[in-house]
Amino acid sequence: MSEDRPEQEVPETVDGIIPDNVVTSRRQLLMGGAVAASAIVSIRPALASTAASVLNCSIPVPDPGRGSAYVAPDGRVVPPGTQGAFPGGGRAFTGEQVKQALRGGRLPGTGYEQNQAYLNYIRRLQSGTSGFTCYASLQMPR
Repeated sequence: MSEDRPEQEVPETVDGIIPDNVVTSRRQLLMGGAVAASAIVSIRPALASTAASVLNCSIPVPDPGRGSAYVAPDGRVVPPGTQGAFPGGGRAFTGEQVKQALRGGRLPGTGYEQNQAYLNYIRRLQSGTSGFTCYASLQMPR
């Protein structure tokens, strides 16, 4: 069984010796392929564990530094006892709970208005605030 194969270009030789640049480029190509293959093998499990960790991360409402504060309907953190505001959740919500709530569900243990206030708080999170990284990772497309 012989297959037709295209003829390969044979590098010009000087006295039967292949020039260094040809050997080097082949060597680099093979090394590059090996590096790419190992990168794929190591990145896939990392991405899978990242996706799982995003769903297990937590977002405290409000952040621990303002735990006794209330959350206004627009998501601002206000002093305790503010009219129309809700007390902090007293616990953190997981990334999975927040993800479901953002898609129309409800955060555990909340009524409609409280849920909306907490989601508005979460949407207003800024870098440096506890829970921001978790919320930002929920926003990244997969």
